[in-house]
Amino acid sequence: MEKKMLAAVFEGKGRLNLKEVLTPEIKKPDEVLLQVERASICGTDMRILEVPPGHPATEGVILSHEYTGKVLAVGGAVTQFKKGDRVVVDPNITCGNCSYCKMGIPNMCENMTTLGIFINGGFARYNVAPAKVLHKISPDLLPELAVFTEPLSCVVSATQRLKVHPGEVVVVLGAGPIGLLFIQMFKASGAGKIIVSEISEYRAKFAYESGASRVVNPLKDNLERIVKEETIVGADVVVDAVGTLFRSAMTIVRRGGRILLFGQNYQARAQVAQNDITKNELTVMGSFIARFTFPFAIKIIESKVLDLEKLITHRLPLEDVHKGIEAMRKGEAIKVIITP
Repeated sequence: MEKKMLAAVFEGKGRLNLKEVLTPEIKKPDEVLLQVERASICGTDMRILEVPPGHPATEGVILSHEYTGKVLAVGGAVTQFKKGDRVVVDPNITCGNCSYCKMGIPNMCENMTTLGIFINGGFARYNVAPAKVLHKISPDLLPELAVFTEPLSCVVSATQRLKVHPGEVVVVLGAGPIGLLFIQMFKASGAGKIIVSEISEYRAKFAYESGASRVVNPLKDNLERIVKEETIVGADVVVDAVGTLFRSAMTIVRRGGRILLFGQNYQARAQVAQNDITKNELTVMGSFIARFTFPFAIKIIESKVLDLEKLITHRLPLEDVHKGIEAMRKGEAIKVIITP
């Protein structure tokens, strides 16, 4: 195995540089060395690269927390994996010892760190990860579909909390990759009308293909009026898949309805009329990453319940990662798959 490898390294102030770095080695008995098969560009990566950043990350880290790989070697304490196994990576490494981990909500872990954000991730040919965050996948599962496991696990975790009932009207704000996964999950769960708010005509097409009943461009049409026309009283459920649209969600949810704040933007601040939440008995919930849903997400992908392949718009070598980032910035891509 080569001593150095090409990697996409975050160097602060919106900079992602391709550079030669040392190939990682197993240093702890619980670690596994992976050959990365595929990685993908996530909305979180895009927010990390904003100035100022919409999401924190460690300078000098190899980005990408959505990746899949093949086991090359295992540490002395690893018994559940062997060379040649194919795995997907749950990038969130929790401690297992803090109060929240002991409560059974490890996504709230006080000592969490994340591969591809705070420690090295998948934008490189090789990666070392703790065995406890790896999940085996079928030898037949296409690697470009396997990389959907991490974002889908987060969406599954959120939909489990929302408990959308058959026939309910759902509004999804934002038809990026996450919004499109929500649309497909709601459709598969039996939701009634699925109304999507999206300013990009490019993404609107994917929203319809994913199961949206109607797509509204809020820059051209009055979203609140259209939702009321479609529902009379407002939406049963509203999902902010962007991370900045809480106020918009408040204007279109029915009394007694549910609002899910899912998208993340550390710069976002919302001014809402708190009494509207009280008097309308709204349920407002956040959902952060995933809670025990990785195995379920793998089953969904392997069963082909969702049509994920239609969301892949770009397949690029690592050398062209900046082309993928630029396409994402211009709104000309949905899911960009990278081969290191």
